[in-house]
Amino acid sequence: MHEFGLVISMIDLAEEAARKEGADVIEAIHVEIGALSGVVPEALEFAFGGARAGTMAATARLEVTYLPAIAYCATCQSEFELDNRFGIAMCPTCDTPSADLRQGREMHVSHLEVA
Repeated sequence: MHEFGLVISMIDLAEEAARKEGADVIEAIHVEIGALSGVVPEALEFAFGGARAGTMAATARLEVTYLPAIAYCATCQSEFELDNRFGIAMCPTCDTPSADLRQGREMHVSHLEVA
């Protein structure tokens, strides 16, 4: 379960940022996760529950925003949402394949709530 390692890194980064702001407690960690990131939402939440013990985020909430995979079609000059988890992008308007993935692979902390 690679989510545990991701959560450890996420908490480390959050603690570093919170300390720079003079905070003592992290109340919430907000993350954005793309549909093609390879992160299993349930595993991430489970890992967070165990990894936060003994940290500034011991009682924190994990707030997750899931982002759809979005590709760009150069022929139609438009973006479209992928309807598969493999990143195979075929424009629904003109059936042109696209390798231009604009969103869907990310996993990052967007912001923190601290006290």
